[in-house]
Amino acid sequence: MDKLLFGDNQFFGVNHMSEEKARQQQIRFQRDDAVIDVLVEAYEERVTTFMCTTHERIGNVASYFRENMDQYPDLTFFPGMPYAHKYANAVTTDGMLGALGKFLPSSGRVDAAMRGASSLMSKDITAMVTMLIDAEMKMFEGLSTPVIWLQNVVADLLLGLGFDEAFTIFADHVRSKYNAEPGFITMNLPMLAPVLERLSIPSPLICSNINKLGFRMPGGIGQYQRTLESHDFRPVAMSVYASGAIPPDEAIQWVCEQPNIESIVFGASSRRNIRGTKELVDKYWSE
Repeated sequence: MDKLLFGDNQFFGVNHMSEEKARQQQIRFQRDDAVIDVLVEAYEERVTTFMCTTHERIGNVASYFRENMDQYPDLTFFPGMPYAHKYANAVTTDGMLGALGKFLPSSGRVDAAMRGASSLMSKDITAMVTMLIDAEMKMFEGLSTPVIWLQNVVADLLLGLGFDEAFTIFADHVRSKYNAEPGFITMNLPMLAPVLERLSIPSPLICSNINKLGFRMPGGIGQYQRTLESHDFRPVAMSVYASGAIPPDEAIQWVCEQPNIESIVFGASSRRNIRGTKELVDKYWSE
């Protein structure tokens, strides 16, 4: 897996420190070609992995790169699912079954629909979860997706409910059907890591906030560092700049010094910032 992954928060107006900056970014990237232009710039700077949500507009972005694969042969997607707002809106307008049908994969639509109806009647959780994964993966057909993430909105809900079986269902289906590594995004690394270890999910990828300020890191930096050192998983660090509160050089150097970090995911909206982060990671990870 690449040391540096390119995220998509900036494309959809997500900024945890400034509502004004988030609004400006949302306006700038309201057109798909603006998103694609930045992804092309990242690719040209040799940042070739796009870690993204399954927002409806990502489908348009994926279609562009699918149609132009010969120009971007090394581009890979790391989808993160589910995109909760998409489902909430669909359920509101189309109802539960209508929402599921709207996102079913193009192949096996009837089979998937039958599995969905059966799941609702029998409460067959495994069939329901696997069908939803297949629905989310529809937009990435034909593209390289070596890692598939479970978004924190669901991962942390399952963790809080103690529904550990769902993690195993997700991991098994991602591996068996898509030949991909399962990843788990969380806002509580110290709580999730031992659960996945107990479930015997081998060396899972876990993405969480890891930064020098302890920004959005429940339990504090010390607890996170102990978790990094004591559990068998592959950490991916996000929010390394603490939404701009830490100078770039200082932020990247600190993260690269932490034990066992597998990758860093970051967002940027300009070639200069992409290049700057790439140069810092190359500098501190090579030492």
